[in-house]
Amino acid sequence: MINLIKNLKSFYIVFIIMLFLIENSFADDWVKIVDLKGDWKFSIGNDAEWAKYNFNDISWDEIRVPSSWEDEGYYNYNGYAWYRYHFKTPRNLENGSIYLSLGYIDDVDEVYLNGKLVGTTGSFPPNFQTAYNANRKYPVPSSYFFKDKDNVIAVKVYDSRLGGGIMSGDISIMMLESLRLELNLDGFWKFKLGDDLAWKEKGLKDDNWDNIPVPSKWEISGYQDYDGYAWYRTSFKLNPSLVGDQLVLLLGKIDDIDQCYLNGKLIGSTGDFKTTPKTNWFDNEWQELRGYYIPKNHLVYGNELNTIAVRVYDGYLDGGIYQGPIGITTQEDYKSYWKEKKRKKSFWDYLFNK
Repeated sequence: MINLIKNLKSFYIVFIIMLFLIENSFADDWVKIVDLKGDWKFSIGNDAEWAKYNFNDISWDEIRVPSSWEDEGYYNYNGYAWYRYHFKTPRNLENGSIYLSLGYIDDVDEVYLNGKLVGTTGSFPPNFQTAYNANRKYPVPSSYFFKDKDNVIAVKVYDSRLGGGIMSGDISIMMLESLRLELNLDGFWKFKLGDDLAWKEKGLKDDNWDNIPVPSKWEISGYQDYDGYAWYRTSFKLNPSLVGDQLVLLLGKIDDIDQCYLNGKLIGSTGDFKTTPKTNWFDNEWQELRGYYIPKNHLVYGNELNTIAVRVYDGYLDGGIYQGPIGITTQEDYKSYWKEKKRKKSFWDYLFNK
């Protein structure tokens, strides 16, 4: 029996080490840029005005985050409540993908930065659906941040029973560092449901299309439970100093498959559009980082606009251009980035001492 216990302990220690190696060898390059733990403004109740940037919350109570609101004096309260937090942007946000990490919230949340919706998890009444066990990590376009004044996070929470609030986890703003961007393209893009290959054309009038934040899941912009085709479009100017450089368009991660057009010409795709996507069996396309090489003769420079059009098909669950980086980099930086990634040891390298 004693030997069995020793063997079990040894197995447990080896198992923990294996988990640590897996977590660290396959982790993305996350860097914490703002620690949000501490005292937040708090009020029970529900008012849409509380999401707005200019709302005066000076008279609100303060509550420690993370914690259950029961532990902060709101014992046995079930229902709606709001949190607000003020902070300053500490550093340049242009060369990374920014995420708001709010850990575990019991039960449902809706999150705003400077009055703009950035994410929601679960479903509020009357179609209540808890998401207490979901780790919140919401992508935020860098253009949402104010550089010259306070930023404000506002979080609407609904709790149905037992403990409620922003309960636990890493409460912070994180940057997913990537290669250097010559041009950051995150922010609002034009968006339309449906499918028409004419939407790839540079001269298309898209003024009446919806605006949607990129990167983000299209569900947070009101397209809940939508599966099918949709198109994204944006235009940009390119600095003449880049003439002659080999460039790569980064579109982050897209759920599920996509085709990307630049000035009306196809420059890359991920997934199979050859057969009807509804009959396709998707693999892991939604996890692939999109990097599409741009032929030099596809671009214009100076004051003339370039237009990107992205055709997306989502088969089930969440959809859209949901994770960065979004922008243009040089081919040299792109190759160097992936060479560095390849040099990092994997779990199996650690295990077999390669």
